[in-house]
Amino acid sequence: MDKFKYLFLLLLVSCTAKPAAEPSEDGLIGNPIVTGIYTADPSAHVFGDTLYVYPSHDEAEGVGFNMKDYHVFTTTDMKHFADRGVIFSPFEQTTWAKQFAWAPDCVERNGKYYLYYPTDVKHIGVAVSDSPTGPFEDPLGHPLLSIDSPGVICDRDFIDPAVFIDDDGQAYMFVGQNTMCCIKLNEDMISYDGEVHIIEGLEEFFEAAWMHKYNGKYYLSYSNSPFTGHQPEIAYAMADNPLGPYEYKGVILDPVSSGTNHHSIVEYKGQWYLFYHTSDLSLSRQLPEGRKPGLCRSICVDSLFYNPDGTIQKVIPTVNREKLK
Repeated sequence: MDKFKYLFLLLLVSCTAKPAAEPSEDGLIGNPIVTGIYTADPSAHVFGDTLYVYPSHDEAEGVGFNMKDYHVFTTTDMKHFADRGVIFSPFEQTTWAKQFAWAPDCVERNGKYYLYYPTDVKHIGVAVSDSPTGPFEDPLGHPLLSIDSPGVICDRDFIDPAVFIDDDGQAYMFVGQNTMCCIKLNEDMISYDGEVHIIEGLEEFFEAAWMHKYNGKYYLSYSNSPFTGHQPEIAYAMADNPLGPYEYKGVILDPVSSGTNHHSIVEYKGQWYLFYHTSDLSLSRQLPEGRKPGLCRSICVDSLFYNPDGTIQKVIPTVNREKLK
């Protein structure tokens, strides 16, 4: 299929919203919030009056974490989430990405939307669109950052980009496994200043970085290590500067049924939320032979609350389509 036909099909799909799951009798969606396909690693952002969730897409068949493309889901009421379709397929739309389209992130700047995504366990790419629902295109023809880029420290997979734009307009990308690297993105959002900063003060950091700001403080949350006697939790640290130094504060979310833990934190219409994934749905279904529930995950959401001192209260997941509290 030529490029123009492919982009036309992407645009057609993105304009057709499909219900991701039916609401419960009281009108609230419950967990998981997407049941039509398997989704993981939710990156949630608010653009305008709409909340957008950019997850990775677990294929129901295949080997390992089999992910090939990206969808986006939207809501304006936290009750109904709509699937806006495939917005980017890196293995079909780039010449350099070959496999493993894992956890993405997406931000807006100057009227354009930038989708950051990992591939091949060593590259971080960026795709650009005029719309938060795509279609997205590769503007560089090569990765933005790689495991062998000068200054990068990573002794495992180079994955999980998370981008944060501060109040002064400076954009930061946090990325990596075992060691958290950070770069300052330039105004164009598709290049950086050349320096790689190493973030310290994160106890048992493993993967799944996420940055948010609340009452002037910076919160860097992440999945901690599965190699320290417990399953991965979502932990966090706080600082007065995006680059630290950070002070470890504790655990936000206990281990979930998937064996992996990946999240995002966002404020929407005056309420803070934690998005995350579990394997509760796939555990209740018959999967293809050899396919494990931990490889077929589903995104969820629960309300998040702060203590008076600014620390975060632990989130207790709701299940079985229970009402958000």
